[in-house]
Amino acid sequence: MSDSIPGRTWRLPRTFAALGHRNYRLFCAGQMVSVTGSWMQNMALSWLIYKLTNSAFLLGAIGSLGTLPMLVLGVPGGVMADRVEKRRILLATQSAAMVLALVVAVLTFGHLIRPWHIAALSLLSGTVFACDMPARQAFVVEMVEDRRHLMNAIALNSSIFNGARIIGPAIAGVLVASVGPAWCFLINGVSFTAVLGGLLLMRFPARPRQRQETSVLADALSGLRYLRANSTVMGLAALLAVFSVFGWSYAVLMPVFARSVLHVGPQGLGYLMTATGVGALLGALTVASSSGRPSRRVLFGGALLLSAALLGFSASRAFELSLGLAALAGFGGVAFMSTANTTFQMSVPDEVRGRMMGVWALVFAGSAPLGSFQMGIVAQYFGAPTAVAIGAAICAVAALGALVLLARRRRGASPDEAT
Repeated sequence: MSDSIPGRTWRLPRTFAALGHRNYRLFCAGQMVSVTGSWMQNMALSWLIYKLTNSAFLLGAIGSLGTLPMLVLGVPGGVMADRVEKRRILLATQSAAMVLALVVAVLTFGHLIRPWHIAALSLLSGTVFACDMPARQAFVVEMVEDRRHLMNAIALNSSIFNGARIIGPAIAGVLVASVGPAWCFLINGVSFTAVLGGLLLMRFPARPRQRQETSVLADALSGLRYLRANSTVMGLAALLAVFSVFGWSYAVLMPVFARSVLHVGPQGLGYLMTATGVGALLGALTVASSSGRPSRRVLFGGALLLSAALLGFSASRAFELSLGLAALAGFGGVAFMSTANTTFQMSVPDEVRGRMMGVWALVFAGSAPLGSFQMGIVAQYFGAPTAVAIGAAICAVAALGALVLLARRRRGASPDEAT
């Protein structure tokens, strides 16, 4: 195992194999700082929205604006990732995200922040995210050129994301309770300098610039045709859409559970999000320690564990039990998502990778506005526990249905066969 540019060889345990690549190490170092800041802002912002509006519906509606642009820009963002150097895209998007975080901080420090400010800034952040996510997902293959380490890299990326979920909300809960949410927004803005520095320090072999002979529309349509023709990718996208709308959207209601169901305040909200992060981190490390081959057992086991944990979480009124169930939901969710992402990437050729990751972003993040919106509506009229329970039940039925369908199509195949 060696750097992408010839140099020192790093010998690492299988769990951390992808860190043997220098560019990926730089990426991970920047992400550890930046994503921690982002989780701090997410927790503080959701608490601030609920405090300003006292409305579960508005909490879901405003939360949906952060991913709404993905519905329009997800596939075009994937086309851009196939046509433009991915590092240049990420430098631009991360710089824009830093500016938006600092604007939120200034407005909050000045006691000028209003719900419409948050809504507008969330929409702008979502636009940046729609351009960032396909390039970021496709960039992993360039940083980790040895495909044997791809699943490990994706799982380690989830480990960083969810390790930050442990640290970020816990710090944010203390800061919000003691000095207010503005400091969380400021820290997030400053944290982007870490990922920008990592991107600037990366080294890649010189690649000839390819001349684009087709239009953006033609590239987008060719990507959609490929999606329709690939049953594995199409099936994963459909299952992921169900979980994005009815499963992961439970997170938007966490402030409601903390304040109105469990009565534990902002610090309790931080602990709930941290518990989810602990479970997700353990799930990501478990996947990273496995072989580089995606497993149907992990894929569907993770999906069903997430569904069962959310059903239990919706019924719990004991804070300690809710923490444990949140951790199980995190474990199952990351096991499912990491395996699905790896299967998705291994099923597509390099020439359409950006477009396919644009589809992944569209399904994963673009479905989120629908999820946040429906969660907000159901919670407003029937309560947050009922909203989460209905979503979890739908996810369980979808996962079981997909598993039965796949078993019929591949009768007699090994349970560890790649999806």
